[in-house]
Amino acid sequence: MSRPAVAIVGAGPGAPDLLTLRAARALEQAEVLVWTDSLVNPQIAALAPRHCERIRTSSLTLEEVIAVVVERAVAGRRVVRLHDGDPCLYGALAEQICRLADAGIPVEVVPGISAYQATAACLGAELTIPGLVQTIVLSRAGGRTGVPDTESLPRLAALRASLCLYLSARHVEEVQAELLRHYPADTPVAIGYRVSWPDQWLSLVPLSEMARVSLERNLIRTTLYVVSPALTPPQDARSRLYSASHRHLFRGGTPEDDQPAAMPSCGSDASEGAAASLSP
Repeated sequence: MSRPAVAIVGAGPGAPDLLTLRAARALEQAEVLVWTDSLVNPQIAALAPRHCERIRTSSLTLEEVIAVVVERAVAGRRVVRLHDGDPCLYGALAEQICRLADAGIPVEVVPGISAYQATAACLGAELTIPGLVQTIVLSRAGGRTGVPDTESLPRLAALRASLCLYLSARHVEEVQAELLRHYPADTPVAIGYRVSWPDQWLSLVPLSEMARVSLERNLIRTTLYVVSPALTPPQDARSRLYSASHRHLFRGGTPEDDQPAAMPSCGSDASEGAAASLSP
């Protein structure tokens, strides 16, 4: 009889109802829950059955976590390794899979909604606006972990894309200084703390205020920055895909008009209003 696969499951940004159906099913079937208790909402861990063994990992090393997972999986128990957000982002996923593969244990990875998606959704914002920005970059400040030279913040900021920075609040002053070399000072920045949790704090500020606001709020962890001109898009922004002039397999169109048509969208006033309603 083959061993049950270990499920490495993304808990999403925090709210239990932002779990995927597959993640919820894995939790409901768990016999052992190995969960990131410092970052995952306890309400999500509570979805596992009462008889499920629960092991918190906030005080454990990766080696200790893997030892627990391997022991329980070899014993034939269904193990769920529950991560915050999406385990494919900053979750030591590759290391865990490699070690479990060495032990001959199959792994299923269940993705989760990431904080940048929850933040954009909460703001009612699109991060890819036609004619303005079409690229989303997910990265982090160097810190103790460091980043490759080819992915340094100056290189990424030079793109002036929608830049989502994780694990960077402790370095916010140097991050802001570097970003100001490439983005205009009034570029909107969404600062999100524990987005989708009951104590969520989310505010839209100009780049020039990013560090000051973060320091005033004493934000040092579970904080995401989304830096993007798309957060205050121009009034005439419109997708070509839904334009009457755009022909494709399922809809005809007129070939004369290749320019995107104007469409009302959230301007700066609307964005400022949204930010005011999100800030305490």
